[in-house]
Amino acid sequence: MSRPSYIRRPTEHAAIGAACRSARPTPPVPALMAALIEANDRRDREGVTLAAHLVVRASEPGVGE
Repeated sequence: MSRPSYIRRPTEHAAIGAACRSARPTPPVPALMAALIEANDRRDREGVTLAAHLVVRASEPGVGE
């Protein structure tokens, strides 16, 4: 059996482009730190990684851009 090929929808390209152009504000650092602690308590490695990256991005606006 062959795998079906991926067909990109016309609106998908426009949505991705619009998301890349729009600025999304990050939550305040205390809220992100609380999320980091919560993820760590639950042993959620993906959540810890995501929260840690968001803390760095929110604390230093020029980092990661």
